[in-house]
Order: sequence, then C-alpha cells, then structure tokens
Amino acid sequence: MRKPLLLLLAIVLLIGGLAAIRLSQRAPAPDFAPSLTQPAPADTPPSEAPANPGAAAQRTHDPLPAFLPPEARTTIKLIQRGGPYPHRQDGGVFGNREQRLPDRPRGYYREYTVDTPGAGNRGARRIVTGGTPPTGWFYTDDHYETFRSFEVPPAGSWQ
Repeated sequence: MRKPLLLLLAIVLLIGGLAAIRLSQRAPAPDFAPSLTQPAPADTPPSEAPANPGAAAQRTHDPLPAFLPPEARTTIKLIQRGGPYPHRQDGGVFGNREQRLPDRPRGYYREYTVDTPGAGNRGARRIVTGGTPPTGWFYTDDHYETFRSFEVPPAGSWQ
C-alpha cells in the first residue's frame, strides 16, 4: 500500500515541478506591449524584410501602416461602416484577459477578423478596437499574443 502512494506522490511532484519550470521560463507580460508604447524605429535596417513583401511599395500614399495585410483594409472599412461582418464573432467584446492592451473596463475593446487567404477557418489575424466609436486600433497576426497599435483616418478620408 505504501509503494503506490509514494509513486503517486512522486508523479504529482514531478508534474508540479515541470509546470513551475515552464512558468518561470515565461517572460512576465508587460503593462503595455512594447509596440504600443514605443513607435517602430524609423531607421529599420534595410536587411529586414517587411512582414508583407511589397506592401510598402504599394502603399506609398496610403495612410495605413505597411505592416497591415491588404485584407485589413476591408475589415477597417466594415468597422467604420458598422458592418455587416462576415463572421458572427466580429464586433464581440474582447476581454483582454492576457492584459496585452492597456487596462480598460470590460466592453471597451471589440474584436474583428482579418481574413487569411487560404485558411479554412477565421485564422489568427484580428483587429481589436477600443472605444465607441473606435479611438484605439490594434492589430495582431498571432491570435492575441502580440499587438501593434495604429491609427486610422476618419471614414471616407482614405478609402
């Protein structure tokens, strides 16, 4: 009877130890994602390829940042019009549970899908807005792990 209890105790301690190691290796979440508090450096080395090749060349006079994929334009236009949205989750409350965005009351943030060509589902790309009407705009391409803030001109002035 004693051996099974010792074995069970050893397993529980091993699992707990592994979980503690895994948690300690994670970097603590910053109060604000670095991209939200610091603008992208203007002197980005030319050796760094843009996340969306050709986007900078396409958008010379585009007021939207080059890091946004072309599909984000459609999503932004829908947000500014108030819909209709292609996905039932669009316009739903984004809870900010991981606290990657500035702390605001529940309901302040809303999320919208940015379509991913070829994906069989909604994909990982989202725009999260803050405020009604939106005054804060955030883009994630890794399903809420990281965000980049951006500005959107008033509806009709850029479309």
